[in-house]
Amino acid sequence: MNGSILEDSNIAPQGVRLLPAPTSLKSGVLSMTERAKATVLRGRQEIVEVLAGQSSRLIAIVGPCSIHDPAAALEYAGRLAEFSSRLPALVLVMRTYFEKPRTTTGWKGLLVEPDLGNGFELERGLRVARKLLIGINELGLPAATEFLDPIVPQYLADLIAWGAIGARTTESQTHRQMASGLSMPVGFKNGTDGNVQQAVDGIIAARTGSSFLGISSSGRTASIRTTGNPWGHLILRGGSRRPNYYARDIAAAAAMLDRADPSGCITKILVDCSHANSRSARAVKDHTRQARVLRYIASCLAKGDISRVAGLMLESNLFSGNQKPGRELKYGVSITDPCIGWEETEQLLLHLQDAVA
Repeated sequence: MNGSILEDSNIAPQGVRLLPAPTSLKSGVLSMTERAKATVLRGRQEIVEVLAGQSSRLIAIVGPCSIHDPAAALEYAGRLAEFSSRLPALVLVMRTYFEKPRTTTGWKGLLVEPDLGNGFELERGLRVARKLLIGINELGLPAATEFLDPIVPQYLADLIAWGAIGARTTESQTHRQMASGLSMPVGFKNGTDGNVQQAVDGIIAARTGSSFLGISSSGRTASIRTTGNPWGHLILRGGSRRPNYYARDIAAAAAMLDRADPSGCITKILVDCSHANSRSARAVKDHTRQARVLRYIASCLAKGDISRVAGLMLESNLFSGNQKPGRELKYGVSITDPCIGWEETEQLLLHLQDAVA
């Protein structure tokens, strides 16, 4: 340790790079189009109608675990947008996850490392992500993402119809404050250990107005004051000990929501078919078990046993499985968690459509 340096002693040489202001990045070829704007507004409204109990449709958040190849992601989006005409009972929203929270180390996502681990190029990552989101919304397909860094929404949130606070950050005050100011519905996942109360507390906190340190659209450090987000909701994703997608788990979670808010304003729940809900008997995540979760939920919905469920989440890609980042990557295959392939995705979404209809 250098005893003569008071600040930035652990910052790399040339480790500080100035980014363009959000308004600057969102101009020119990366500006919002009328078609994209209409898609975002429609997607948000349809999600709100389901959460408010004004629509009998079901929200389906479907797509890759993470985005690493914009070309493959856009092809996937085209297939999903075209297929949506066969799914009138579903509100289809594509997963476009650009940031990856890490328990220890690993690829941090396209935003930070668009070259897959070959350096940190945040400005280029933001541009690539924004261009892709415009393209997806131009197809008429709303987009979903998990917000990890609290500065990122100023650059991308105008193109997002649904947001998530992940299991590792659901208890974070910073993320609850951020969610309170976001303009779209936001789901809070239960903690990695399965603790649902943390997410319920997050929903209540995000509904309340807050003040915090952030940046303005012009890129200036600013004091941000929010009025609160009324469309926070719970996502059950399982925990380290057991899954939590069964009817009894949903009923227990619904009771927690009712105790937290007797007015009944936060009644709806989404079920994540992946993550700890797709654990095998050996406590290992198994992407092939997502079908089991979806079919169970579909059966319960068809029988009217779980009216509090407003939607499902699926990790899906053009092709099944996953691969490690490297020079020769297979097209359309995840480089983070394994996903189901496109053919199985079609089958499961049709099954869900039949159950809801």
